[in-house]
Amino acid sequence: MSVSFKGFNENIITFNAENGIASGSAVKMSGSGTVSACSDGDVFCGFAVDCGSGYAAVQLCGAVTANYSGTAPAVGYSALVSDGSGVKASESGREYLVVAVDESAGTVTFIM
Repeated sequence: MSVSFKGFNENIITFNAENGIASGSAVKMSGSGTVSACSDGDVFCGFAVDCGSGYAAVQLCGAVTANYSGTAPAVGYSALVSDGSGVKASESGREYLVVAVDESAGTVTFIM
């Protein structure tokens, strides 16, 4: 047996998408039923899992593994914001339960 967080409480919703959203990137609400890519320092609402034809499937809940920049987030409850594509630790961000940090890969797994 091994540890796995994949699939836990995943909720994915389809939104209208502005240009510039890449699969795996942090997104924010930008209008009624519409998401856009996050900029550095933005609080995110979810992560795009698929994009195309003007739509984005966005994961709003569950376990997410994302690239991080800067100092590795601490395991436990840590405040995170977007770094423009993935996440970074920040005192002004929303707190999430960080369950795993892989410093060699530069990834963090957290529960939204």
